Amino acid sequence: MIVVLFEDGGRRVPGGTTMERPAWAPNDIDLDRPSAARVYDYYLGGSHNFAADRAMADKAMQILPELPAIMRANRAFLGRAVRYLAAAGITQFIDLGSGIPTVGNVHEVARELEAGARVVYVDNDPIAVVHARSLLASDPLATVIEADLREPGKVLGHPQLQRLINLDQPVGVLMVAVLHFVGDEDRPSDIIARYRAAMAPGSHLVVSHGTAANRQEQGARMEALYARSPTPLTPRSAEEVATLLSGFEIIDPGVVYLPLWRPGERTTDGTPAAGYATYAAVAHL
Repeated sequence: MIVVLFEDGGRRVPGGTTMERPAWAPNDIDLDRPSAARVYDYYLGGSHNFAADRAMADKAMQILPELPAIMRANRAFLGRAVRYLAAAGITQFIDLGSGIPTVGNVHEVARELEAGARVVYVDNDPIAVVHARSLLASDPLATVIEADLREPGKVLGHPQLQRLINLDQPVGVLMVAVLHFVGDEDRPSDIIARYRAAMAPGSHLVVSHGTAANRQEQGARMEALYARSPTPLTPRSAEEVATLLSGFEIIDPGVVYLPLWRPGERTTDGTPAAGYATYAAVAHL
């Protein structure tokens, strides 16, 4: 078993066989099982992750050293996309697979342009939900629900979502860095179609998606690593990502690598675009 020292009250047990649980971790969380949300938090330099998450992230970075830069680029794309939607008049957002709160959350970005923007965050990681609830406790126009995006009926029918989101009006639905954790057996096209059916004309869908294009060997090693976790990885090609967006009109510049989606000012560290191993796209009805 892994033993870890936490700054907030945990302690290293000499020769111990248990891991101290920080006060912010729900009791039903298995500290020895990595979580995609907490691994992502670690890539971004966050502190709400465990030794198992860090160990998995470190192995992934041995395969793909650019991962922290990719995650920062992904976060920057999220900000650009939300600003684009807000400028287009979108005032309500559903962030599916929102992860652990960090700088540049959707409600913060959207309210730069629309002070009354309403946001519902959705995640199936209890730690992400706990921290989002703390962050949003005094915000009447934003909330978080614990749910799995693979169950659109439960997500869209949740009372908290229905309280804030009027699906008769255009909405921005975000699936950022999450669809590559939805395997083909879960029929991601059908999942997206169910969300699309609930979205009013003028609604937008924002997607970023990992790919193994041009790096098959690394992609295969990443898939093998994530296959041993609760969140197996399914990288897809640009064509496959475009197929997931069937029924929407993809906005220029199309399905492109993260830093190439409406970059504005310089958004990369000089890494070639293909090195970011993640596609980005925004589409609308």
